[in-house]
Order: sequence, then structure tokens, then C-alpha cells
Amino acid sequence: MNSDDLELLTVGRVSVDLYPHQTGPMRQVTTLQKSIGGTATNVAVAAARLGHRAALVTKVGDDAFGDDIRHALNERFGVDTRFVSTHPDLPTPLAFAELDPVEEPNIIFYRYPAAPDFQLTDEDLAHAPVEEIPIFWVPASRFAVEPSRSAVTNALKRRQRRAHTVFDLDWRPQFWDSEDAGSAAIGPMIDHFDIVIGNRHECRVAVGSDDAETAATRLLERGVRAAVVKMGGDGVLVALADGTREQVMPFPVEVVCGLGAGDAFGGAFCHGLLSGWSIPECVRYGNAAGAIVAGRLLCADDMPYVHEVDAFLAEREDRS
Repeated sequence: MNSDDLELLTVGRVSVDLYPHQTGPMRQVTTLQKSIGGTATNVAVAAARLGHRAALVTKVGDDAFGDDIRHALNERFGVDTRFVSTHPDLPTPLAFAELDPVEEPNIIFYRYPAAPDFQLTDEDLAHAPVEEIPIFWVPASRFAVEPSRSAVTNALKRRQRRAHTVFDLDWRPQFWDSEDAGSAAIGPMIDHFDIVIGNRHECRVAVGSDDAETAATRLLERGVRAAVVKMGGDGVLVALADGTREQVMPFPVEVVCGLGAGDAFGGAFCHGLLSGWSIPECVRYGNAAGAIVAGRLLCADDMPYVHEVDAFLAEREDRS
């Protein structure tokens, strides 16, 4: 596969993830199941599961866990790893999920003394097809520290805000000194993107309001083509530069693990973009994929295939 074949490029976090088979605090957990994860990783996997040619830009450690990640991406998930580089000294991160509660699990990060994926440089992105890739997906955590912040910002300057440049607001407070520090770094980055996706809290960090309508308006005023504001049980607000405003309702499910649903949404949203669908259609498909993963334990390993999402939607339509 050459770079001309790729449809989606994500850049960001990767880790070996461990999920408990028991709910509640970690002291009650006796068994864990291994997968891989990180927002950018999961979105790439989700899109690949839906039949797309996805690549990930990240960095792992020169250790057994780094080897595990490369093998999983290549062999289990079909994600292109040519832009996955290796840091000679820093260990590959681990992330433990604590299902307490299952709807909003706590993530216990082991990214010490620093995470390799935060050490991305201009050289790591130099040969990535940033300018011409159909979708370039960037989570906000990329801007938490240097050198990742400058490297990704420079890549965005190369891209020049062409469609579809997607900003996943992806707020992880563990990576920031404070919410104010996050706002100062994340807010200015909006000017590099034509699609922004985030929940109400993430919008507050980015544009200073957790009111969905206000946040969407502020994003559009910054030149964004599509603002996609997740509102939990109230669905997703889609606001477009052409004046369209639409609330896309969610699909209620019994939650097994709340992690990964947003990344499944992201991969399915990309599937819609690559299929030429409208933004509301992309969101509806994303809601379905997210609901499926919310009803499963893992993130990457449990991302759905097209036939599963289509069957889920057909079943919901039969009920209505």
C-alpha cells in the first residue's frame, strides 16, 4: 500500500490497554484482558473495521509492549503502521480501565517518565501524506506538551485546513496542568480545522461554553464548516456553515463499558465522510457504532464491522 491508497490518517496516543472483568474499584479486580487503545489508535481501528485504509502516526517504546502494538495494528486490525516510530528509551504506555462506574470508567494511565507518543517531531510527520489524505484526524491531547504540540501544528499548517481536517476535542485532564491551560492551547488550534467534534465539557474547554447551541455558534464563527456537539442522552447537535441545525438522537443501550464509544463514533463518522454522506447521516451512523461498543467491554478489539452497524440500524428501524 502506498500513501496514495490511504483514506484516513490519525495522529496521537497509543497504549496497551487492560480491561477488568469485574466492575467496581480496582481493589476488587482479579482478572484483566489486554487490548490496545488511545483515541487516535481507536479511531483508526474503527475506520479500518468498516473497510477503510487507515494509518496511524504515533510512537512506541523499544520493548515487548511496543512490539505487541505493532503486531495488533498490522495483524488484527489492518491499520498501516509505516508512521509508527520507536523511541529508544521511553517505555510503551499502559492504561488500566476501572469500571467504577461502567458508564464513565476511570482510566489509570502509566505514561512515565514520559510517553513516546508525546515525543513526536517534525521528522516523524515529514513523510506522512498530510496534505493530500482525504481525512486527517487530530485529538486535542496532541497539543498538551512539546514536541508533539509543535510537530502536529506544523503538519496542520501544511494541510491548510482542506476538507476533511477533523479536530477531536478529546479532553483528558490527566495530560494538562489545568483546564485554563487546556483552553489556552486548544482554543487557537480550531483555526486549522474544518470539522470539530466534542462533548459539552470539551466545548467549554475549547470555546468557553458548555451550552451546545452557543458552542456550535462560536465554532462556526471561527470558520469551521461543521460543528458536532455531543449532548449525551440528548443526542448530537449538528451545526453547519450553511445554516443547517439538526439534533440527531442517540440509540439507548445497556452500557457494559463507556470507553471506546466516542472513538467508534469517530471511525463510523469517517466512514460516512468517505462514503459521501451528509454530516447528519455520518453522525447517525456514528451514534449506532458508539452504541454497539458501549455494550461491549473492549475498545479496539470490539469495534464493529459494517454488517453489524447496518444490522443494528435495521433492527432499530423495525422497532420504530
